[in-house]
Amino acid sequence: MKSLVILISGRGSNMQALLEAGFPIEHITVISNNPGATGLEIAQQYGAKTIVLDHRLYPDRQTFDKALAERIDTCQPKLIALAGFMRILSDSFVQRYQGRLMNIHPSLLPAFPGLGTHARVLQEGVKIHGCTAHFVTSQLDHGPIVIQAAIPVLPNDTESTLAARVLQHEHRIYPQAVQWFMDDRIRLSNNYVEVLDARVDEIALYSPGLPE
Repeated sequence: MKSLVILISGRGSNMQALLEAGFPIEHITVISNNPGATGLEIAQQYGAKTIVLDHRLYPDRQTFDKALAERIDTCQPKLIALAGFMRILSDSFVQRYQGRLMNIHPSLLPAFPGLGTHARVLQEGVKIHGCTAHFVTSQLDHGPIVIQAAIPVLPNDTESTLAARVLQHEHRIYPQAVQWFMDDRIRLSNNYVEVLDARVDEIALYSPGLPE
C-alpha cells in the first residue's frame, strides 16, 4: 500500500498541486503545525485526511518533532513531502526519514538557501532563477537534488512577479519528483540522485538571450 504524507503550515499551494496530480496511491494525509492553515480545508476538499499538531503546545522542537514522527508513522508513508512547512526539523527527525523526506525550494540550490530567495536574487543581479525539488538533510536546503526548473529574471521583475513565475514551475516539478519516487524510479547515492528513464533536455536557457 502506497501512502503519502504532506506537511504544511499555510495555504499549501504546492500541497494542492500534489493533490491535483492524481497519484495512484491509496492514502494521502495532510498534517499542519498551524491550526489556522487554510490548506487544511483545501486538503479536505480533495478528500485527503487532515491532522493538526500545534507546535505551540510543545515545550521544545525535539518534543514536537517526536510527536510529529509518531503521527506520521501511523500513516506508514512511502514519502513525506514538505509543502510550505515553516519549521526547521531536528536532526533526529531528518535522520529518521532519511531518503524519504522531500522538499520544494524556490531557488536553484545550492544557491540562495533559506528564506527571502526572490528578493536576494534581485539584489544580487542574478540572471537565471528557478526552483528545486530535493531530499531533506540536516544541512538546510542542501540535500540531494531531484529536479530543477530555471527561468530568466526579467528586467522589470519585482519580488512578487518573480515569485509568481517561479511558483508555476514549483507546481510542475514537485508532482513530477513525487511521482518518480512513488514509481521507484529514483536512485539515491550519497549526494547524487539518478532518475531512471528520465529525459534530459540539452537545450540551454540564456538570459539575456544571445544574438542570432
